[in-house]
Amino acid sequence: MPTKEQRQFKRFFLSRWFLLIALGAAVFVAVAYGRAYYSDYQVRQEITRLQDEVKKLEAKKLETMEILKYVQSGAFVEEKARTELNMQKPGEQITVIGGIIATDTSGQSETDMVKSYNISNPLKWWKFFWNN
Repeated sequence: MPTKEQRQFKRFFLSRWFLLIALGAAVFVAVAYGRAYYSDYQVRQEITRLQDEVKKLEAKKLETMEILKYVQSGAFVEEKARTELNMQKPGEQITVIGGIIATDTSGQSETDMVKSYNISNPLKWWKFFWNN
């Protein structure tokens, strides 16, 4: 036969108070697990976002390295010398087609060229399309 302590112990585990305490503990554990899972989910999303950003930055780095190689090449120096400094190779003749200035072909005087610069932009377009 069970002793008095065993009966009280059994009665406590079968009581409503134990059920409420156990239910409260289960809810607490479930909420804690849910919060930890959501936190883990956020960290994984951040890791994915950062990995994508790393890939983009690596691609940009490669693009920048290609641009740097081109800028350091002789082709870039030659292009800039031709376009910005109006330089040319020895023995080369330059002609600007469709523009106002033409070297070694037009024979225009400097005053004629200055007059053509003082024309309004719409009139330049009109002459470009209709006075060929």
